[in-house]
This record gives sequence, C-alpha cells and structure tokens, in this order.
Amino acid sequence: MAKSVKLADIAKEMGVSVVTVSKALSGQKGVSESMRERIIARADELGYVQPSAAKKQEKNVSYNLGVLIGEGYLGDYSFYLQMYQQVARSAVERGCFSILEVVSEQMEGGMILPKIISENKADGVVVIGALSEKYLNLLLKESAVPVIFMDFSDKKRATDCVISDSFFGGYHMTNYLIDMGHTRIAYVGTVGVTGSITDRYLGYMKALLERGIPFREDWVIGDRKSASGTIGGDDYLKLPKDMPTAFFCNCDLTAGILINKLEKEGFRVPEDISVAGYDDYVYPGLCDTDITTYAVDISEMAAQTVNVLIKKISGASYRKGIHVVEGNLVVKNSVKKRR
Repeated sequence: MAKSVKLADIAKEMGVSVVTVSKALSGQKGVSESMRERIIARADELGYVQPSAAKKQEKNVSYNLGVLIGEGYLGDYSFYLQMYQQVARSAVERGCFSILEVVSEQMEGGMILPKIISENKADGVVVIGALSEKYLNLLLKESAVPVIFMDFSDKKRATDCVISDSFFGGYHMTNYLIDMGHTRIAYVGTVGVTGSITDRYLGYMKALLERGIPFREDWVIGDRKSASGTIGGDDYLKLPKDMPTAFFCNCDLTAGILINKLEKEGFRVPEDISVAGYDDYVYPGLCDTDITTYAVDISEMAAQTVNVLIKKISGASYRKGIHVVEGNLVVKNSVKKRR
C-alpha cells in the first residue's frame, strides 16, 4: 500500500513551511488565495487525505481480514480457536469480514503459501500463534498486504504484534502462591518452546529472587515436546522425588493434566499440593478441580489486533511495535493457603 502523504511532504514539494500548508488546507487566514489554490491542487495530486476524512473513511470501509493458525495449535477445544472467534467478533464490530485458513504441517514444512496470501484473498493478515522462523520469513516476504502477529512476538523482525503480558502474569501468579504461604514452588513448562512459556518462567524466577526463595533446577518440569508442542507423554510432566507444595503451570491445560496425574499418585489438590495455571482456559471434563489462574484478556487482545491491522491497511497513524495486554488473577479452588 502506498505511503500516506503528510503535511511535511506537501510543504517540501511547495517550498513552504508546514504551518503554511496547514493553514491553506484548513481555510485559515495568513495565506494568499493564489498560494492556497496551488497548495490544495498539489495536495490533491499527491493524494493527501485530511485526518478527519481518513478516520471517516476508516470507519466506513469494509476489509477482508485473513487469519492464519498453525495446525498444531488446533483441537476440539483449542485456545487459539477461542482467539479466532474473538478476532472474528471484533472484525464484525468494525464492519469487516474474517477468513480463517489453517496452516498444515505439510504447508509449513514444504514452504507452501496460504491461499489467503498467494491468491490475495485478504486486505490484511493476522497470524495467531508462532510458526517456524523460515515460514514467517516467507509470509512476510510474499505478502502484499499488512501482517500482524497475535499471541507471540518476533525479536528478529520489527513486526507489529499483540501479546499477553506473560512476564508480569508469571510474576504475579508466583507472588500469589508465595503470599498463600508457599515457598516450595515448581514451574511446569518446557522453557524455550514458545516465547510465552519462557516469559512466564522468567516472571516466576523474578518473584523467587525478590522474595529470597532459592531456585531449584529440579523443580523446572517440562510439559511438552519442543518439535510438535504436544503436551504430555512419558518423558514429560514427571513428578520430582522431592515434591514442592505448589506447582505453577504455564497454561491451564497443563495444570489440568498435572492435577489428574497428582491425584493418580495419591495426592489431593489443593489439600496436599496446590496447582495454579495461566490463561483461564481448559476444555470441559479435563479435570474436576477449578484451577486458580491468571486469565488472558482474549477479547481485548483481539480488539487491539483488529484495530491495529485496520489502521495499517487504511494508512492511518498508529503506534508500531509490541502491544502488551494485561490479564488478571482469577482465584478458584486449586490453591490452598499454608499455615
């Protein structure tokens, strides 16, 4: 999309000040009629749109927003499907349409572009959940429309993104467990698989450090395969020999699986061991315990994602970079206060 024309561009073309251009276009005094006509004519030639007109146009124009989600993130009760539903809802509220395309493992491994991009089906694209670095490079290189990431950031590329505040969430959740009397706290999540898992782990570490609680490497427990991201399996969620009094899990799905495993081993949650999660999303029937968690504000993340993408498409000004959305603590019954 062509770069939007600014007052400074017109001023440079005309050899006058920005103030003169502003006065001419807004009908203010201090500019001769001949100069005003010349400035207005040149502004039209350059395609200048006044901010008020741009905002009106932005509200009235309908866009097709493409949404890409990796196949590995999907399931019957996928957290990312919930994110897509919120994006679709926010798009409708803005008078736009959303088109979902699933990026299969074959597409990602074979570097095959989604049809949304290869056939120019959308005016802008949302990528929900991180894909491989090579595939993201391909998407950004081949896409002729604006792209925004949701629920992950990319430190190697200056791409706009909207993420949950995983670091503060992990920090806040760990401090809550400490305030509940726990000093023997394990972290459950395979660090390095995703940025959010790592950020929640770093928040956990910060809370331990500030509260003077020693870090134990044997209490950092992997929950998933690095390649596929699949949670569980014989090599994961292994209980330590020296048990903590509380586990902080990187997501509620992991927390639910862990609670089931603890109960099979004869532990009661929360009477014997407390378990906390993150995201406030678990599919029905996973476990019988309501999980104390740090809720992700999916609705606000979706609204910000759609808002930024529309601004990028329309050429309106916006704050570029990483947009961080805070969540909130949700107290249920999986954590018990220790005396």
